[in-house]
Amino acid sequence: MATCDVCGNEYWMAFEVRTVGGGVHTFDSFECAIQRLAPRCEHCDCRVIGHGVEVEGKFFCCAHCARSGSAGLGAMIRDTVGAHPG
Repeated sequence: MATCDVCGNEYWMAFEVRTVGGGVHTFDSFECAIQRLAPRCEHCDCRVIGHGVEVEGKFFCCAHCARSGSAGLGAMIRDTVGAHPG
């Protein structure tokens, strides 16, 4: 059995995540993996689970937060997934 890096739970179905930077992490759930690895939105502080928006090296959960939290580039940022093309 492996031990989760976040909560310390020993679980027979634990899994490893290897990062591009060479880090190796062990988790017992996706919830713990998200808590350890997902970036936080620079504006509202929620975890960025999906694609999110990156502006000048800062991560945001959505275009609204990116517009609210970025200086200068706000007008150029928009969510397009599911948006009507017209």
